[in-house]
Amino acid sequence: METSAIKKRKSPWAWIPTLYFAEGIPYVAVMTISVIMYKRLGISNTDIALYTGWLYLPWVIKPLWSPFVDIISTKRRWILVMQLIIGIAFALIAFTLPGSLFFRLSLAVFWIVAFASATHDIAADGYYMLALTEHEQSFYVGIRSTFYRIASVAGQGLLVIVAGCLETSTGDIPLAWSVVFGILSVLFIGFSIYHSLILPHTEHPSDRGKNGSVKNIGQEFGKVFASFFRKHNIIPALLFMLLYRLPEAQLVKLINPFLLDPEEAGGLGLSTADVGIVYGTVGIIGLTLGGIIGGIAAAARGLRFWLKPMAWSMSLTCLTFVYLSYAEAPSLLTINICVFIEQFGYGFGFTAYMLYLIYFSEGEFSTAHYSICTGFMALGMMLPGMAAGWIEEMIGYRCFFIWTMVCCIATIGVTYLLDVNPSFGIKRK
Repeated sequence: METSAIKKRKSPWAWIPTLYFAEGIPYVAVMTISVIMYKRLGISNTDIALYTGWLYLPWVIKPLWSPFVDIISTKRRWILVMQLIIGIAFALIAFTLPGSLFFRLSLAVFWIVAFASATHDIAADGYYMLALTEHEQSFYVGIRSTFYRIASVAGQGLLVIVAGCLETSTGDIPLAWSVVFGILSVLFIGFSIYHSLILPHTEHPSDRGKNGSVKNIGQEFGKVFASFFRKHNIIPALLFMLLYRLPEAQLVKLINPFLLDPEEAGGLGLSTADVGIVYGTVGIIGLTLGGIIGGIAAAARGLRFWLKPMAWSMSLTCLTFVYLSYAEAPSLLTINICVFIEQFGYGFGFTAYMLYLIYFSEGEFSTAHYSICTGFMALGMMLPGMAAGWIEEMIGYRCFFIWTMVCCIATIGVTYLLDVNPSFGIKRK
């Protein structure tokens, strides 16, 4: 009775926006902010791409430990503990940056952030389904997505702009980024405290035994995992999951270094603050709009109709970076337009990818199979991204962007291997 009363007093508006903002920020910090920061601190493109690429691993193997998050303690407690760990880890990164061993030490702490963030994702998404009714889950799904996007803008945009302004005003690049991670540390410790007061108590530790022992969960997961690899058309599906984003997996690791590198190194020579505006704000807006329009289009004609056009959308828009690498002193407006077009095309084309994961996961164990699909999705970003910096340093930015266009053959080619029900994705009247 008390739990029910607490749940009624806590409006979902009080915790859904902050919970999904908190889910988005660590991912952005690990995947994007770290790349910009290391570039500004003088790390080579090869090392940036290789070592930050490894940070995808927790999201690759996330399905392996997600069942155990469900049986050890409560999802609410996992959320609070992970937010506190992330807050402390951000503080440690801030302290390591001024030292001579900053690269090794900060990378080690980024690993902690990555594993804590992946675990937080599991707990937060599970908690969302427990704390809300089916109707509320549908109603608030747009809100959670919106605040996850806001976190992307705040991380890749606002925080990078803050770092750029501090770099200019203090002349001390390590100090500027230490301040940024200090801000993130305070923010996440605050999230942990706030959510400890506001998140409804939907579970109790005594309930954990009802979900089975660790041994039983492990056996069940083995069954689910085996059934995934026995699904019809598994080979084409895996090739699609791993290769559809091959160009973007490499681009995403080199876009910010390209924007930051001076013209004599083949880059565009933008300031840190400019990059925060171009990629972290304009780019995110393009990505979001592309995703929204892609969703509307898929609902009208279905996945099968849009699969190949969306693959072409992801491919052709990569030409914008080929153009920027050859253009002489392009204006900031031109750079913004090109980044917007490329990110819009990626957002539009990514709709087909996510819809296919849902389509392939249908049937028994759909939730678990979708989780495994997301692991392959992360692997498809991780492996090409790790090699991207080395490739660029071998052949230069111009040839690298031409190489990503060659990789678009894989993006388009794998769509011809798939067999999709023509009615899937079409909105029913």
